Amino acid sequence: MTDKRMLIVPTTLVKLIDDNRGDVSQAEFIELLIESQMGKQEPRAQQYVTREEFQAFEQDIKKLLRSFIDFFVNYGLELGKQAPRTELEELTSKLKSLENSLGEGREVKLKWK
Repeated sequence: MTDKRMLIVPTTLVKLIDDNRGDVSQAEFIELLIESQMGKQEPRAQQYVTREEFQAFEQDIKKLLRSFIDFFVNYGLELGKQAPRTELEELTSKLKSLENSLGEGREVKLKWK
């Protein structure tokens, strides 16, 4: 069993810790901060993702979803199925909003062999 001690800190510091620790316990969060600041972090598997990694993941998922939608739109058009006009307009507006949220004007094209 590990030896435990009590540390008295200002309430503003406790609030700052609680606001930024997410699902991690207070003790784990403080330990992580101290280890990273002291440069003594063990070479173990990273347990948490950084904000930048999460944002990159989110962008990749949006791109994947867009290519998925593009695939099925093109697939439906290739089969010759006549989609109702409102359905096509709704899909087009969804694609436009997805493109705007990505902030990039790239197109996804699929080639069939």
